[in-house]
Amino acid sequence: MDLSTSATTVTTVFPLAGVPRLDAPPAYTPRPGRSSGGLPLITLPSGHTAVHLTRYADVHKVLADPTFARAETNVDDGPSFLPTTMPPELLLNLDTPDHARMRGFVTADYSSAGVERLRPTVDAVIDELFAALRAEDRPDLFRTVLDPLPVTVNCHFLGIPVEDIAYFRPFSRTVQIASGDDVPTLLDHFWKVYGYVTDLVTGARPTRADGLVARFVAARGTVEPALSDKELVGLLLGSVLGADQNILSVLTKAVYTLLCAPPLWRRLVDDPDVAPRLVEELTRVIPLGTISTFPRVATRDLELAEGAVRTGDIVYADAFAANRDPDAFPDPEVIDPDRTGRRHLQFGYGMHHCMGAALSRLEITTLLTRLAREFPGLTLDADPAALPWDHGTLLRRPVALPVRW
Repeated sequence: MDLSTSATTVTTVFPLAGVPRLDAPPAYTPRPGRSSGGLPLITLPSGHTAVHLTRYADVHKVLADPTFARAETNVDDGPSFLPTTMPPELLLNLDTPDHARMRGFVTADYSSAGVERLRPTVDAVIDELFAALRAEDRPDLFRTVLDPLPVTVNCHFLGIPVEDIAYFRPFSRTVQIASGDDVPTLLDHFWKVYGYVTDLVTGARPTRADGLVARFVAARGTVEPALSDKELVGLLLGSVLGADQNILSVLTKAVYTLLCAPPLWRRLVDDPDVAPRLVEELTRVIPLGTISTFPRVATRDLELAEGAVRTGDIVYADAFAANRDPDAFPDPEVIDPDRTGRRHLQFGYGMHHCMGAALSRLEITTLLTRLAREFPGLTLDADPAALPWDHGTLLRRPVALPVRW
């Protein structure tokens, strides 16, 4: 629906209910009763009971508090959404002070200014992918454009050969789906990706001198103590996985949502300057997978708007629910590119704010802007409710987007 707010301004909004299958059943199970601090409870897939925070103010407060520990959850039989543990040196598993030491090492390169140098690369890759799309008899936007875009850009960013994609990418997909249906295969594929990144760090596989891998290895001694091979692998593994599969998931669902919402697509075509705001609003409402953050353990008591967290509580600060809190986002189930006010928490907040947020924004905004400019008549050429999807704990997305224009 289009709502005219003045003679010169048109606000275009669209209900989330009009986008089939965007949301998925949650990965947790609600529990009856309340915590000792009066907060709602859930059961995690690991069987642990956790405090469930859903209000924006409470989730924001916990995510911003570095005393909530991640390392305590990444242990055998620990409270988790995942079917297995992960290496402790991954940023998402680190607590202070180790997290600050490693995060500070990469902050500049992954900042908005740091990823801006990739803009010509993003445009060049899109040029090639659009040419391939135009040449197809039965064009599939996911297969031909969306699927190869993030991984190709990331290879240029990291300085690794694009020829390696055929080797590591199938394993990366399995790892980021993180399904508990076949844990041996999940572990096998994880260690294959881990071994691949280890080879990049140790020089067993070639990298370009102008890429982040080579730069990080050369600069490892600029922090105290110097970064070990395992720590460098932990940093770069997050990029190999997240800057490919996570960005792809949000990118695909952003395009899918627009194609299911013709008024929003027309708004982007008619007003390309709305793209950054539209990307933020789509990011607010789009769930990455079936979880939005990882559990934490409270190391101190904390008073919240809805109750209190007690020392030792396992806490799930649900950023997805917070992004649809009506106290923070009026009419939260409506996509409104002109929305003002609070910033969404899709990329997390505080010390565990997503390292690749700026890169994600650059790629998604650029792709949407160019799609609208070069394919203004773009529409889905299939029933959106019948499209196949990847479905996992960490990512969930359509894997086919037949289109016409």
